[in-house]
Amino acid sequence: MSEIPRVDTRSAVKLQPRGRFFRDDVTAAVPLHAPGVVDLHSLTGADGRPIDLDGMWQQAAPLLVTRDNDAHTLQALGIATALCAQLPEADPAIVLPAILLHDIGWSQVPPDEVLDAIAPGGGRPDLVRRHEIEGARIAHGILNHVGHDPVAIERITEIIDGHDSRRLALSSEDEIVKDADKTWRVTPHGLDVVMEWFGLDRAHALNLCASRVVDHLFTDPARAMARAFIATTSVMLWPQWAALER
Repeated sequence: MSEIPRVDTRSAVKLQPRGRFFRDDVTAAVPLHAPGVVDLHSLTGADGRPIDLDGMWQQAAPLLVTRDNDAHTLQALGIATALCAQLPEADPAIVLPAILLHDIGWSQVPPDEVLDAIAPGGGRPDLVRRHEIEGARIAHGILNHVGHDPVAIERITEIIDGHDSRRLALSSEDEIVKDADKTWRVTPHGLDVVMEWFGLDRAHALNLCASRVVDHLFTDPARAMARAFIATTSVMLWPQWAALER
């Protein structure tokens, strides 16, 4: 079976400056904590107890290599944390493990059939359903292993078992999981990946993903977030942007 090649977009992320134009070092003025900046190890549930997301990730990561699901999962986790901050009625102890583990079931689908399941104009609902069922099963074992709350485990696996095929949301937590999963498609990383999956240029990938995201989201914060991603990418496709000196 052929494996879907990894789309390595992480190397394009600028982490260090090429230099410094300002005469002075300003790092001492940078706060240690800023609104919206996420630390995986400090995320907690509604009851204030820490969530062992790192422990879950260690077990989930080997199951997420197909279809760039590992990178997709981490980005969707970041989106979900932002949505949880805007929707306090949802419990992060349900939402965050669910989004972290939602796609592990693709590991049980033949790699050369994975894109058949989600291709525009086609699709394999049977494979989508298989990854949900298998994902819920595997997630149950991972969550038990890290000692997650048993009541939360049942709610998490119920969300995973239907996160793509179920049109209606079971709860506010389910809404956030569905919205974070879909909103990723219109992020810069999501568009990079979709371009390579289907051989589309960025304009076509943006139109495809935008048409499958904005009108299918449940929450107002996710709709605002998705429209912001779409708008900024649109600007980068304008000739005015291309004409700027670099």
